[in-house]
Amino acid sequence: MTFGLRNIEPALRGAWHPLCRSGEVTTTPQAFTLMGQAYVVYRHETEGLRVFLDQCPHRRAPLSLGTCEGATLRCAYHGWRFDGDGTCVEIPSLGAGATVPPRARLSTPAAVAESHGMVFIAPETPLMALPSIAADADVSFIRGDLDPIATRGNAGLLADNFLDMAHFAFIHAGTFGAGEATEVGPYDVERDGYGFTAVYEHDFANREDPGVAAGIRPLVQRRRLTYRYSAPYHLELDLEFLATGGSNVIGFFLVPVDNETVTIYSSLWRNDLAGSRERMAEAVAYEVAVVEEDLLVQSRYHDLVLPLDLTSEVHVKADKTTIELRRILKDLIEAASGAAN
Repeated sequence: MTFGLRNIEPALRGAWHPLCRSGEVTTTPQAFTLMGQAYVVYRHETEGLRVFLDQCPHRRAPLSLGTCEGATLRCAYHGWRFDGDGTCVEIPSLGAGATVPPRARLSTPAAVAESHGMVFIAPETPLMALPSIAADADVSFIRGDLDPIATRGNAGLLADNFLDMAHFAFIHAGTFGAGEATEVGPYDVERDGYGFTAVYEHDFANREDPGVAAGIRPLVQRRRLTYRYSAPYHLELDLEFLATGGSNVIGFFLVPVDNETVTIYSSLWRNDLAGSRERMAEAVAYEVAVVEEDLLVQSRYHDLVLPLDLTSEVHVKADKTTIELRRILKDLIEAASGAAN
C-alpha cells in the first residue's frame, strides 16, 4: 500500500492526465513527459492528434527527433516510417517491397482525448470519465492562458495547495489575501466517484474591481468559491463575485514530469471583463503573481511527497477539501492496484 504519493506513481496510470495544451501540438513532433515517460505528440491535418511513446521500436531512438511526412512519422535515426495507427510502413534498409516485422509498431497510451484546450492521455484504461470545464463552452466567457510553469514540486502537494483555503491571508497577502479573515467557516464537500465539489463563501480583497478605485465599492468584498476536483490532478475553481456580479473560473492542470518536477498548466475563463482582451491580460498577470506566491512554499518542501495516511499529519475542520483529496487518491490507488492483481 502506498501512503506517500510521489509524482511517479504507477497506480495512477489508469487515470486521465493532462499532457500539454492543444495549441502546443503542431505537425512537428514534440516530446512531453508524464510520470517519467516521454511521449511524442503531433497533429496531422486530416488524421488529427497522435500520441505515442517517444521511442522507436528499432533502437529506441526518440521519435520526437523525427519528421512528419504526410500522415506518417519518420524516425530520424534509421528512417523507419510509421502510419497514424503506429504501424511501420517502411524500413529503408530492407528495400522496397520487403516484409515488415509485425512487432515493428509504436506503443500508444490506452486513451487519448482533447478537452477545454488540453491534451489528455490515460497510459492505461481510465477508471473515470474525461474531465471537462463547462465555462469553456459558454460563449459569455473569454479565455486566457498562463504560460506553462515548470517547477520543483509534487503534484499532490500542489493540488492540496489549490484546494486549501486557510493559507489565503498568509501566502497571498500581496495579492487577494490582504485584509482577509484568517478563520475558515463551515462548508460541505460532496464526493462523486473519484472527484468532489465544495462550496464556500468568504470576504476577500478585490483589487481588480474598478469600483474600488472609484470609491463605489469597498476593497474587501464577498465571493463564493466552488471547487471541482477530478482525480488525480485536474482542478477547477469558480469564483463568483457577489458584489459586482460575474465569475472567474480557474482551471489548474498538473503534469507530474518526474519525482522532482511538475508542469503547471492554468487557464482563466471570465465573463465579467466585457470581452476585453486587455483586462484578460491583466487578469492572467495577476494569476501568475498568485501562483508565484504559492510556489515560494511549494517548491521548497524538503520531501516531495503527499501523505495519504491521514494519521501522519494533523488535520483540522478547515481541511475538508484536502482530506477528501487524500481519501480519493488513496481509493484510486487501491482500485488500480486491485484491478492489476
